[in-house]
Amino acid sequence: MPLHSALESRHLALGATMIDFAGWSLPVRYSSDLAEHRAVRTGVGVFDLSHMGEIEVSGPGAPDALDYALVGWISRIAVGGAKYTMICTEDGGVVDDLVVYRIEETRFMVVANAGNHSVVVEALRDRCEGFPCEIVDESQATALVAVQGPASPTVATRIVDQGDRSTVAGLPYYSCAPATVTGIRMLVARTGYTGEDGFEFFCPSDRAGELWDRVVDGGKESSIVPCGLASRDVLRLEAGMPLYGHELGLDRSPFDAGLGRVVQFGTDADPRADFVGNRALRDAARRVAGFRENPRSSPDDARLLVGLVGNGRRSARAGYSVLAAGVAIGEVTSGAPSPSLECQIAMAYVHPRYTAAGTEVEVEIRGRHEGMAVSALPFYSQAK
Repeated sequence: MPLHSALESRHLALGATMIDFAGWSLPVRYSSDLAEHRAVRTGVGVFDLSHMGEIEVSGPGAPDALDYALVGWISRIAVGGAKYTMICTEDGGVVDDLVVYRIEETRFMVVANAGNHSVVVEALRDRCEGFPCEIVDESQATALVAVQGPASPTVATRIVDQGDRSTVAGLPYYSCAPATVTGIRMLVARTGYTGEDGFEFFCPSDRAGELWDRVVDGGKESSIVPCGLASRDVLRLEAGMPLYGHELGLDRSPFDAGLGRVVQFGTDADPRADFVGNRALRDAARRVAGFRENPRSSPDDARLLVGLVGNGRRSARAGYSVLAAGVAIGEVTSGAPSPSLECQIAMAYVHPRYTAAGTEVEVEIRGRHEGMAVSALPFYSQAK
């Protein structure tokens, strides 16, 4: 049986279509995917993300423990800061992509994807053993409501109590701070997964209904729109943001996905201590650099992540083959029509010799070959 968000009654009252996603019953849409997408791109939308996993790591050894467990240099995040990072295997595969918030000097919150959260909890407990810190899974006790879009600062500032409005309004992108909403103390972060400015409110699950009602009421002047998983998926695809199980997985390193920047080795002058996957990831960095320098000499099975754009009527979907001159050179990982760009877009892993922007390829869609061209990522970006 799927898990249920504390907000499910609100979703059903709004006429949401519910689906089973990552073991949760969640709204896929309320009205239309296009209307919800446009609300986030031009105004503001609200999402229930209570399925995400929240894991607290605290104690005097927490900074060093997370430095060892994850590929990012977590101890260097300032209090009130946030970092996009990953947890990888010893051989460099991606277990999950994460956002880590430093709430206090020795207190962190690690946010994991719903489908991987139990795996991440287990991995953190294993890797942090021996460090003076505590791992507590707060996922069931925490609800997460995201407000995304150009009007999100107005809504986020309006709904918090008067004394916290300047703090929330002044949050830099990828930062967090405590704030009060209708008497509920919670963590507010300026992060998101849509390519737009946005805020995320981490609230006790038993108070989630009060938070949701306050967001919806406070967003009326900005014509806030409840949004489901379908619009969120296209928004993140336009923004070139990876989805675990599609662009990321145990069989790919961050470097294959073009996300090597999240892996922090340090420098010769300022080296970083060892971390899980360090050696394999150094090898992956060298391997991918070699592919980019000499794409034609890369092995036949070498693959790197690229964007694809096309003007056909049919969409490239995950699992579809990418071809050049009739020969398979890769596979689509995600694809959809882009409302923002008014064309077909996709992400795909292809052989390094076909990664240059503008390279023409074909995608096999239900027995027919549709022409597309390689594009840089992201397809869409909004300055923060």
